[in-house]
Amino acid sequence: MTHMRLGNSGLYGSPKRTRKRELLDEMNRVVPWAELTMLIEPHYPKSKTGRPPFGIATMLRIHFMQQWFGLSDPATEEALHDVPLYREFAGLDNWTTRLPDESTILRFRHLLEKHKLADQMLVVINDMLRDKGLMLRAGTVVDATLIAAPSSTKNASGTRDPEMHQTKKGNQWYFGLKAHIGVDKESGLVHTLVTTAANVSDISQTPALLHGQEEEVWLDAGYVGVEKREDMLSALTANGQDLKWHIARRRKTIEKMAEGWQKNLVQAYEKLKAQVRARVEHPFHIVKNIFKYKKTRYKGLAKNDAQLNMLFALSNLYMARGKLRP
Repeated sequence: MTHMRLGNSGLYGSPKRTRKRELLDEMNRVVPWAELTMLIEPHYPKSKTGRPPFGIATMLRIHFMQQWFGLSDPATEEALHDVPLYREFAGLDNWTTRLPDESTILRFRHLLEKHKLADQMLVVINDMLRDKGLMLRAGTVVDATLIAAPSSTKNASGTRDPEMHQTKKGNQWYFGLKAHIGVDKESGLVHTLVTTAANVSDISQTPALLHGQEEEVWLDAGYVGVEKREDMLSALTANGQDLKWHIARRRKTIEKMAEGWQKNLVQAYEKLKAQVRARVEHPFHIVKNIFKYKKTRYKGLAKNDAQLNMLFALSNLYMARGKLRP
């Protein structure tokens, strides 16, 4: 598919290269538009009468802008009217062209959720990254992060989201969900995601976060004992795996050791493990701080899982964009 260069022609001439324009220009060149459009096409409605629906590519571009800029459905409709750059990216910069309204944007999102297309997009993008040699399969880093959900009961139902729960981390309570991810050790790219309520333990989701071909797994101290759990042993037996586990020691365990070369060796190994585990923080940083996803927008785990799959798929492209540029 021919990639267009944003802002090089038209009424707006050559505008300033803002951060938004740079982001859209870079992502426009690295997203596999043709493959993702083909994935959606069998499920996309085909109008026989009345106005034809907007093209899949247009709606997909609008949906991606929602993820990159943290826009709700109503905010996206308004942005398309107010921001020429967004219309240009979506291919709607002709002033005679009608623009999709809030309901059209919502229906497209529901289409992706209904057919679990966001999960499949993560697979398609990861297959492309692996084919280009950007995602190896020898090691996996596992971790989880909390995503807050609205805890107020001042809404139409007068209740909080029943699928979200609260949990305590340190001395603070959190209400929401938890995103568990498996990350490629070398590149830091996300290959697996599991979304649960916040009160689900990190260690219980470990078997689902391994792709079955890794030789090493790196985890923090919250996963101590995972290699002895029955569900973990069953998964390893089924995959025929013999893993090498790199699990961080608890700080108090190291503090109690006698001073000497043994303690120095352990501390050096812990530092190495921490450096590897730090790669799992990169996709969390992109999703939370660059894509502004710090709080859930939808009710229920299924809708939020679909959005998280999309966000981590796009974060993979964002992290690899320097090596994917044509």
